[in-house]
Amino acid sequence: MKVLITGGVGFVGGHLARSLASEGHDVTLLDNFKRGVQDPFIESCINELGVKVLKADLLDESTLQDLPTDFTHVYHLAAIIGVTHVLQRPYEVLADNTKMTDNVIRLCRRQEKLQRLLFSSTSEVYAGSLIHMDMPIPTPETTPIALTGLDQPRTSYMLSKLYGEAMCNMSGLPVTNVRLHNVYGPRMGMSHVIPELLFKAWKAKDGDTLDVFSVDHRRTFCYVSDAVRMIRALTESESALGKTVNIGNESPEISIGELAEVVVTTVDRKLNLVPQPATPGSPSRRCPKTGLLQDLTGVSGEVSLQEGVRQTFDWYLANVFQGGVSAK
Repeated sequence: MKVLITGGVGFVGGHLARSLASEGHDVTLLDNFKRGVQDPFIESCINELGVKVLKADLLDESTLQDLPTDFTHVYHLAAIIGVTHVLQRPYEVLADNTKMTDNVIRLCRRQEKLQRLLFSSTSEVYAGSLIHMDMPIPTPETTPIALTGLDQPRTSYMLSKLYGEAMCNMSGLPVTNVRLHNVYGPRMGMSHVIPELLFKAWKAKDGDTLDVFSVDHRRTFCYVSDAVRMIRALTESESALGKTVNIGNESPEISIGELAEVVVTTVDRKLNLVPQPATPGSPSRRCPKTGLLQDLTGVSGEVSLQEGVRQTFDWYLANVFQGGVSAK
């Protein structure tokens, strides 16, 4: 396999690159480095596994003209993400994410041996359905999609991903779309609930309070190594061609308050949890139906939440909290 991963030095991209390169595949990471960093994890992929890194801007199609035309697999993971970006510049999120996908499709059309384009979508596509419909939970991919308000900044990210799914489906390319649900683990940055809670709990002293927002909202979580196995299995499966598939775990579905208790136990602190208001726009529940994923690949999650949070904490403690590695 000759692989191109856009947004490749980011969270999922880096772990995907290591998985592929460790099996001898030819892997190139394309990134503009506005959020992702070439940290020791990526450096080890380069130095030990032969991964190549290309700095390029997907918004400028001319910068893509000189890329090879013999990639067999393209994983399109690049996007403007993060609640802060979505709330502060929703127009750019919608416009730029769409333009990047269009340019990736144009790039893929020049490939002479393309076997699969994987488009990374999001669980956010179900947010409107949860509000306006009697949406089943766990939520299957066949659930009708309803939109949140078009004047709400957070809608911009959902729309960019829905539009991207449609573009890929209509491109004439061999496509698989994946909707990621609460993937977590080392290198995911700090603007996510698990590393945020880990850092607050680690800094606290026994007897301190720990503020927990959206305490009653419920989620299932998927450790990044499991997500990578799921993505790879779908991308390498002929039966997944043309499909849109949830990535994640059906269970256990837990509240953010219960997640905070797991974090506090992991960090080995005795803290008093203080419920805080729900984060604006945060869905009250998010849990994927994964039957299609298992029917197509036979792959399911293996890493328990307790084990995954422990591995995540160990990495952040060594590399970020005490190690000085940037975690954008």
